[in-house]
Amino acid sequence: MHETESTKHPIRRLWIIPPIAIGVFALMMLSGNKLVPTQVENREMVHAVRTITIPRVDLQPVAKGYGVVQPAKVWSAVAQVSGRVVEMHSRLRNGEIIPAGTLLFRIDPTDSMLALEQLKAELTELEVRQQNTKDLLKIEQRNLVLAEREATRLKELAQKGSTSQSSADSAERAMLSSRTAVQNLRNTLALIPTQSRVIQAKLARSQRDLENTRIQAPFNLRIANLNIETEQYVTIGQKLFEGDGVDRSEVVAQVAMSSMRHLFINHGTAPPNTTQLTEGLVEYTDLHPFIQMDLGEHQVEWEAEFVRFTDNIDTETRTIGVVVAIDNPLDKIIPGQRPPLSKGMFVKVVLNGRIQPQQIIIPRSVVREGKVLLVNPQQALEIRDVEVRYSQDEISVIQSGVEAGQQLVVSDLISAIAGMRLQSHPDLQLEQQLLHSAAGAQQ
Repeated sequence: MHETESTKHPIRRLWIIPPIAIGVFALMMLSGNKLVPTQVENREMVHAVRTITIPRVDLQPVAKGYGVVQPAKVWSAVAQVSGRVVEMHSRLRNGEIIPAGTLLFRIDPTDSMLALEQLKAELTELEVRQQNTKDLLKIEQRNLVLAEREATRLKELAQKGSTSQSSADSAERAMLSSRTAVQNLRNTLALIPTQSRVIQAKLARSQRDLENTRIQAPFNLRIANLNIETEQYVTIGQKLFEGDGVDRSEVVAQVAMSSMRHLFINHGTAPPNTTQLTEGLVEYTDLHPFIQMDLGEHQVEWEAEFVRFTDNIDTETRTIGVVVAIDNPLDKIIPGQRPPLSKGMFVKVVLNGRIQPQQIIIPRSVVREGKVLLVNPQQALEIRDVEVRYSQDEISVIQSGVEAGQQLVVSDLISAIAGMRLQSHPDLQLEQQLLHSAAGAQQ
């Protein structure tokens, strides 16, 4: 039994040899199949960017503002005489459009007619009094001549002792009395023209009051704020209604001062003279305004006329009021497309200035902290400082720093390092949009 176990132990040791041999063989195989390390060339990374070619265009500067449509003329119908309203036009209602010259309403003229007739009677009476006074004056002047003769005769007789001194004195008193009568009649005649003028002035006023009992439309107007009805008694100074002129509408648009500055860059450096700032203001500014209104589905537009600037600047918004007008807005209605330009509409006003030739423009979004990115002829990044003349919507007008024809980077670079390699991809769509924005600034 002991011998059998001792003979088995060497056999068990031999079982370890095959696994060891297999491991050594596998290690040799792996070492034989190991790849030789390859050398990688160290190349600089190239970044793909979108670019446009910087254009030079004739640019029309634009300023925009918003305002409310209002009539250019507003007439307030105020009663100038008191009385009862005895007649009204059948269409005298809020919103109605009534032509010029139409009788709107009539106030009872009885009191005015009575006053007019009384004054006419007074004037006739004064004329009769004047004639009578002239006739009396002739008589008194004749009496004065006789009294002077009598007084002279009796004075001479009294000096000769042929008559008493009392008779001479009585004749002199009669002469003086006649002189007084003549002077009084002359004074009366001198006052009659003044009295006549006073009566004639009152007569003209009464005639005007009679005319004011009939109120006619002074121009084509739309009725608003009606406050009277037939048989209503009105008093002098009472506001009856308003009439908004329909032949011309205005918009007072509030425009930023910074935007207004762009419109006059091309007007030279000499200050305007007094004539240019008064009757020549329209020609000097050379503005071409449009009125626009958004109707949701589409936008409507009216060509307008620059009229004037308002008299002050809003201290809070730093805007100035620009008044533009449009004639005969009712004639410009297109049913279903363009509504009437009516009072109270909130609209946008676009002011087109004088064309500024050969301006360098770039997208406003690419200017960051006064710098832009360019692709130089070596296809490397170049960072340029630029001076922006002004910005208009999505466009920046460049004063200096870049030139037309250069390649401008319009895509975002996470880390822009001067000299980094770039691969340009022209963004033709953005370039066309930029040119379109410059050409259609009024849109």
